[in-house]
Amino acid sequence: MQTKRICLWSGPRNVSTALMYAFAQRNDTRVIDEPLYAHYLHTKYGATAAESTHPATAEVIASMSTDAASVVREVILGPCDKPVLFMKQMAHHLIEMNLDFLQQTINVFLIRDPKEMLPSLAKIIGVPTLADTGLKVQHDLLIALRAAGQSPPVLDARLLLSDPHSVLCQLCDRLGLRFDVSMLSWEVGGNAADGVWAPYWYGNVHRSTGFAPYRPKSEPFPAELEDVLAACSEHYDVLHSDAISP
Repeated sequence: MQTKRICLWSGPRNVSTALMYAFAQRNDTRVIDEPLYAHYLHTKYGATAAESTHPATAEVIASMSTDAASVVREVILGPCDKPVLFMKQMAHHLIEMNLDFLQQTINVFLIRDPKEMLPSLAKIIGVPTLADTGLKVQHDLLIALRAAGQSPPVLDARLLLSDPHSVLCQLCDRLGLRFDVSMLSWEVGGNAADGVWAPYWYGNVHRSTGFAPYRPKSEPFPAELEDVLAACSEHYDVLHSDAISP
């Protein structure tokens, strides 16, 4: 059986978990949650990860392989018992590793307006940097994949939440999949695929039974995030221009 391997390259706080839950409802799909997270934490912060701002860093590192080459070989390109393998990935996890495997995966990007994403991310890790958002990596990766002949779909969280049915129908068409209406809802609570970090990051989606309607933020944008917002916006704007619209 030839497995269709889909990598969703997202940034944090981009409704990527909800999208993973949507694909988990499909009978033909196996989902995997951030298989490169331990590699990223171990590479960035070292074995003790004493300076990490990510909650449960030690648990994450202990729960999965920190060796990127092994993860690529055994998980991303490894055996799968379903026709579709959907992997929720964080773009910023792609550090100090060989990216040749991307020629064997179907790559999708998920972005969110940094005016809405940054305050949410700051509540968990403190003041984030551009690198923490993954937006520059996504932009650079989009350019590289296009140069290699790929046409990766781009999803914007706001547009996805505005009309999940339309956006997911178009995404499935781009991926060569039949749209399944079961993707629009799930049971309240977690998913068996959740990583050990779920209690710290997934509270909203665990309380949900589907994609929440889009609601614009009403709080003032934090002044301490203005500089990183400016750095993020140039990358976000390019990616957003290609996003699937309802």
